[in-house]
Amino acid sequence: MDLASAHGRLSPVTSDFIARPHRLLIDGKWVEPSSGKRFPVLDPATGQQIASVAEGNATDIDLAVAAARRAFEAGPWSRLKPTERGKLVWKLGDVLEAHSEELAELESLDNGKPITDARAVDLPFGCELLRYMGGWSTKICGQQIPISAPGEWHAYSIREPVGVVGQIIPWNFPLLMAVWKIAPALAAGCTIVLKPAEQTPLSALRLGELILEAGFPPGVVNIVTGDHVPGAALAAHPDVDKVAFTGSTEVGKLIVQAAAGNLKKVSLELGGKSPAIVFPDADLSVAIPGAANGIFFNMGQCCTAGSRLFVHEKVFDRMMTGLADEATKLKIGPGLDPETRIGPLVSEEQLNRVTGFLASGREQGAEVVTGGKRHGNAGYFVEPTILTRTTPEMKVVREEIFGPVVCAIRYGDDDLDRIAKQGNATEYGLAASIWTRDIGVAHKLARKLRAGSVWINVHNFNDVALPFGGYKQSGWGREMGYEAIELYTETKAVAALL
Repeated sequence: MDLASAHGRLSPVTSDFIARPHRLLIDGKWVEPSSGKRFPVLDPATGQQIASVAEGNATDIDLAVAAARRAFEAGPWSRLKPTERGKLVWKLGDVLEAHSEELAELESLDNGKPITDARAVDLPFGCELLRYMGGWSTKICGQQIPISAPGEWHAYSIREPVGVVGQIIPWNFPLLMAVWKIAPALAAGCTIVLKPAEQTPLSALRLGELILEAGFPPGVVNIVTGDHVPGAALAAHPDVDKVAFTGSTEVGKLIVQAAAGNLKKVSLELGGKSPAIVFPDADLSVAIPGAANGIFFNMGQCCTAGSRLFVHEKVFDRMMTGLADEATKLKIGPGLDPETRIGPLVSEEQLNRVTGFLASGREQGAEVVTGGKRHGNAGYFVEPTILTRTTPEMKVVREEIFGPVVCAIRYGDDDLDRIAKQGNATEYGLAASIWTRDIGVAHKLARKLRAGSVWINVHNFNDVALPFGGYKQSGWGREMGYEAIELYTETKAVAALL
């Protein structure tokens, strides 16, 4: 599909948005970048440019942080009652829902994801998360604390907003990741400088327009687009109180180093190499499509993707046949085509990364059951791929691929400790899934797996109330649920001698 036909699938309001100039949102105004530079935005289905966006730098970050500081300390945001703040966050959810179709189109065009997924997952989840977090605004409480020291005391704790927050988001769920970050921060009373991924800035910029439309005061949310330069400046900025990052573990470590200057608080949601463990008693009518969705959803560009599939030898062959059948049924094409189930990867860089892993797997002896190569010559498409005969030392088994590639591993053990040891044999610990009819076995194994999320007879499940985050090198902190509010608050103890 060429650019013209792609635009033919877009609504007029989305086409108009793409065509207009894209600036930085600083202090409630859309402004040109200080450098005057812009960078291209590409359609991953074609590789063609669809827009150009302002290229922010450290100077723009300075301006955005100053605006966020004013809004936090002296602006109307700091004086809003919790119920007023909550109503605004809830209202943003309503505004998002009213514009959900155009936002789904933007996500599909900019990121490449199937528009059916954007409509069914990204937008509804984002709207619900804003409403959920808006409800927490009036429920952020401290507690009265009994004191054992001599004398009469009145002591209590207070939870206060942490302050100015820098948020750096990835390209795999551009709009949803923006909402994951801003919703709890706004509910807690923080102000924000948001830096979207350079590959997928469009939906964040449209979100900025909707934030202004919803009535948020100037400076509460600022958006600076660009490459790694503004992101690095934001992480290191001395007047930022906290930085929240979602992305690769490699970049997460750089964020930690940058944050050390003023010891700002840091939360990280990083990489994964999640195991999906299929027991011999599993209901394969559930496990086969579930495991397929666990790796092929969003073209495998999920930090929780079930990329290591451990299957008991008693059902291994049936599982492989069924999984291959699921893979070959998935239509590959541009995300804007409503029949598409596998869209393009986000960029040429990501295409080269994933095909490089496929070449490495073959060189090290992995067997390709289905897929295994690039699809077509235009755009950044890769076939959904199943690899077998993989061993723990292979690069495809050890490292995060972030593409539609699963390593299937046969096992014959029934000892839960040994099974857990295999599942835990990774530097990551983000998620895992267990497929069995024996709920006792499932819960026993869940306790042994070192992962922030463990799912039973499902993979890639999230809910706004469930805390989400990782063990080991998958990150620090938890997003969603009340734990997300805790990320954006400080605890103050007050003690009075009566």
